Amino acid sequence: MLLQNRVNKKELKKRIQEETLKRITVSFYRYVIIDNPTELRDSLFVQWNTLKILGRIYVAHEGINAQMCVPEENWEIFKYNLEQDPLFSKMPLKIAVEDDGKSFYKLTIKVRPKIVADGLDDNAFDVTNVGNHLTAKEFNQAMENPETIIVDMRNHYESEVGKFVGAITPDADTFREELPMVIEELKDKKDKKIIMYCTGGVRCEKASAYLKHHGFTDVNQLHGGVIDYVRQIKAEGLPSKFIGKNFVFDERVGERITDDVIAQCHQCGAACDTHVNCANDDCHLLFIQCEACAEKMKGCCTPECVHIASLPVEEQRALRKGRKKEDCLSVYKSRLRPNLKEVLAKKNDV
Repeated sequence: MLLQNRVNKKELKKRIQEETLKRITVSFYRYVIIDNPTELRDSLFVQWNTLKILGRIYVAHEGINAQMCVPEENWEIFKYNLEQDPLFSKMPLKIAVEDDGKSFYKLTIKVRPKIVADGLDDNAFDVTNVGNHLTAKEFNQAMENPETIIVDMRNHYESEVGKFVGAITPDADTFREELPMVIEELKDKKDKKIIMYCTGGVRCEKASAYLKHHGFTDVNQLHGGVIDYVRQIKAEGLPSKFIGKNFVFDERVGERITDDVIAQCHQCGAACDTHVNCANDDCHLLFIQCEACAEKMKGCCTPECVHIASLPVEEQRALRKGRKKEDCLSVYKSRLRPNLKEVLAKKNDV
């Protein structure tokens, strides 16, 4: 039986856009010992592929981390199957805030060393000694105390478009980078009340245990992350202390939580919080671009990328052919985070 997708990306995206099925976008995770991740991976692929489920799922010895969209007609059987598996019984499911059913275009299930790349030696500390889990109401109440320290455990491009008011937002590209940055920034505040949050809660599980290992005495985390926070405040009529967009790792890129636009177009500085990937297939830099700049720059980040993207596909392929893996035609790597306003200003001065 085929255990992976064999259809090209362009065709898959066309299919999902033309699809009439109603879908539910959902995410979940669980830290649980999985004896044979590869065997489980193959079993889940067969089961979920049969149910026409699309998504990105990571399986490891330490557990599972999943984001997917499930056909509405198969939602109940999907939940039933999860509940029948002792590994996943009573696992909280976080349903998307904004959902048009087009969040994923294929099913990808990968076996990884960890369900979140954190760079930590899990044998060096008790990963089960996590922080206190706070409901949305409890999180809001904790924020009212001026002594409370709020920590965003997400990457810089996530907090750039949305965050909790007053949160510390480390300038990190990855979760692996962020953990030591947080420990260093808060090293003199180990007796303070720390409340942390992330998208769905999985990063805070490991981060809270890591902070407690380093001597922090009052560590707390938002249960279910921003996704479930929004569900709770809507259900209970609570005010949202999260402003802007919640960045998500699928085709939607972001979910609108409040009308606040706290970011700017990286090219012109206009108020904007729309993330895009550079249209140059050999770049794909993630950046914020307004509609005017998208039209002017043809969806690209720099004039160089506009030029490359405008070449016939055959010429683009020829440029890539034979180059070493470590080389790259992309003008910028995402980790460099270029100042696109300065780049364009220099080009205009030439």
